[in-house]
Formats: sequence, C-alpha cells, structure tokens
Amino acid sequence: MPGLGTRGDAPDRVAREVRTDYGGGVTMTAGHASVATPGALAGLDLAHRRWGSLSWREVVAPAEEVARGGFTLGAAAGYYLPYVFDSLLGWDRETAAALRRDDGTPLATGDVMVIEGLADSLSLIATEGASTLYDGELAQLLVTDMADRGGLVTARDLSAYRPVVRPALGVRTGQWSIRTNPPPAIGGAVLAAMLTLLRAESNRPGTAEHIGRIVEVQRRVLQFRRDRLDVVEDREAAAFDLLRDVGWQASGPASTTHVSVVHSNGTACAITASYGYGSGATVPGTGLWLNNCLGELELNRAPLRPGERLRSNMAPTVGRHDDGAVLAIGSPGADRITTALFQVLAAFAHGNLTLQEAVDRPRLHVSHLEDGDADGSARVEAEEDLPLPDLALAVRRHHPHSMYFGGVGAALGQASGDLEAAADPRRAGSAAVAPPNG
Repeated sequence: MPGLGTRGDAPDRVAREVRTDYGGGVTMTAGHASVATPGALAGLDLAHRRWGSLSWREVVAPAEEVARGGFTLGAAAGYYLPYVFDSLLGWDRETAAALRRDDGTPLATGDVMVIEGLADSLSLIATEGASTLYDGELAQLLVTDMADRGGLVTARDLSAYRPVVRPALGVRTGQWSIRTNPPPAIGGAVLAAMLTLLRAESNRPGTAEHIGRIVEVQRRVLQFRRDRLDVVEDREAAAFDLLRDVGWQASGPASTTHVSVVHSNGTACAITASYGYGSGATVPGTGLWLNNCLGELELNRAPLRPGERLRSNMAPTVGRHDDGAVLAIGSPGADRITTALFQVLAAFAHGNLTLQEAVDRPRLHVSHLEDGDADGSARVEAEEDLPLPDLALAVRRHHPHSMYFGGVGAALGQASGDLEAAADPRRAGSAAVAPPNG
C-alpha cells in the first residue's frame, strides 16, 4: 500500500470507477490513485541473486529484444481489449497509442504491438539493475508522474520496498505434497483449505456428486474469505483460523502472469506476478504500464495503512509426488485463481487424468454476491459444457473455456526425468519442453 511520507496538504487523488461487461460484469477503479507500489521487479531480482546462474543482463536481454521489435497481441488480450479499451486503457495518450493501429482503430488478435520507450527502460534495467525502479532514474520518473497526475506512490514507498521470503504453506492431496503461497497472502490459504476439505473425496471427477462437492467446498471456504479474510486486520491469524477450521495440519518442513517451470533434475519453480486489470496509466517516456492493484475491488474490501502488504489471491504452487515427480502450477484470474487451481489439482491428483486434460476440463466458480444476505448468498458461475446437478444456488453460464476462469499454466517433471507442460486454452497459454541441455 503506497502513501509513505504523504503530506496532509497533498493534492486530490485521481481515480475513476470503471464498469465492464467482461466476465458478466466487473467493477474496478483505475487511474493513478489505483496504482500500488510495484514489487515484481524487486522480487525477481531477489530470486536471481539467490538462485540465478546467468548474469542479470542475460536474463533481461530477451525481454528487451521482444519489446524493441514488437510482439503479437495474443488471443486472450485480443478478447479482453474491446471490453476495456475506451473505459480503462484509452484515457492515457501513451497507453492508447500502443493499442492503436496506424489508422487509429484498436489493435486486434494477431496485430504487432510496440510500446514506445519500453525497450529503452528494459535496457536501463539490464544495465543498472532492479534498483533503477526503486532508487534510480526510473524511480524518479515514476514519482514525478505520480505527483503530477494524482497518484499515491512516493519516493519513500519505492526506496522502502523489500520483498519478503516466507516459508511455504504445505498441504497434502492424493499422493502429492503441495507447497503454496503462505499467509498473510490470502490465495494460498484458500487453496489449501479447499484441498483439505476435498482430501477424503473419492468420487470420480466429472460426476454429479463430485461437482456438487466442488460447489459445497468453494461456497464454505469463499464465504469465510468474504466475511473474515477480506476485512480483518490480522490476516495471518484469520488464515490459520480457516485452515484449522477445515482440519488442515502442517505437513512438515517445506522441500493477474504466471510461469511454471520444472527441470529434469527435480527442481520446480512457480512465479505469479500481477498487474491487476491495469490502471491505464503509462509513466511518460518509459513504456512502463502501471498496475491498478488498489482498484481490484473484490480484493480490497477493507482499508490498508501505507506500507502494509496488499491482500493477494495469487497462489503460485509447487508439489512433489510420493514417487519423486515434481509439479509447478499457478494461474492469473483475480478471485478465480484459487478455484481454478483447486479444480485442476483435484482432477489431476485424484482423477487419473493427464496434466493437460485436468487443465482443459470445464470449470465453475462460486461467487459470493456483494448484495447477498448474512448467510452468504452465492451464485455459481459455470462454463456451459459443465453438467451441473440440481443446486440450491443461482447459476450463470459462460462459454466453454472462458478466460473469466483463469489461465492455469503447469509443468510436470516425472520421476524418470521426462517432462510435460500444460497450457490453458482460456488465455491462449503456451507450453514448451526443451531437450536436455537445450
């Protein structure tokens, strides 16, 4: 949460409420006052210093090369853009310019997109390191833009930001020992609670009884999240209250873009980084698009103090099978992240499916309504090719493989050393297996 060192006479903050038809209707706030302190680059820098083998410049170079030549607008982005171009992304001159063709019409799937200034910013990051965004040239440009256009992020926010390393949260499902994002983040605790409640489930995935159980588990856990995790001050204590309530036990010491990677040597890595829905703002001259992590209303239902960690539903997850296989998995998708991962992991760990089959299966999400009554009125959002049993809840259908239900990316390393990867068609995900030493 930004705002460290803010003066009492600071100018009014500039934010706008945006309502889109995406996913059946989503409300958010955008603009400079929706921007949270950026943390992803500092986190990647820490990971590189702890575990990297290539130089920092070599790590950044491919991104700089792609930014300089332009990149193809993917199918998921092409689907999302018409919903938000005018309302969310079109108000900032530099953001809008990157999203228009030469004739002024919006880009579409397959068009080449070039963000002016981004390659030069990445070159600076490659040369100066991540610190340029926290104490250097890019930091100064960001802070100046925030002050000029009604944002909250200050120089003190940037210089004080530190990534935090925490022990992973463990849970057992089937023959897999899973490790996921720990409290005070919300996503990992919610995922662990759902997997714990399903642990005794023996019904074959896809049956009416199993789907009914998926709905029951989601409703119970997500109601706790709505009533407690989203609003209490001590999120860590509340998360462990949830886990104890569902019968979770620690399983021993740990062994809104997602990347999952495994190696034949038994290493697994899952990284999730969020831009929110996007603030629409570009730092002038840099090509750096700013997040709206303060504007995701479904994740920010209670106030935060400057310097406090945001509520996060991200749940990058790794696992190890009893036979030695390793798994890395995660997803974008706002409040649907945990339910997407829950269904894929349940199908894969308990359903004798391949990883890709588990990712492809139709999904549902139990949405707790903002205007629901005290007992937690809810609605089932479901892809239309998922057969549902009779439910005591309203149902809203979405087209098959709707991007509303996330974009799970997973990689599997078998105990034999064979590698697999699965990409979600919902967000035009991609998967690749490199040959040994490739």
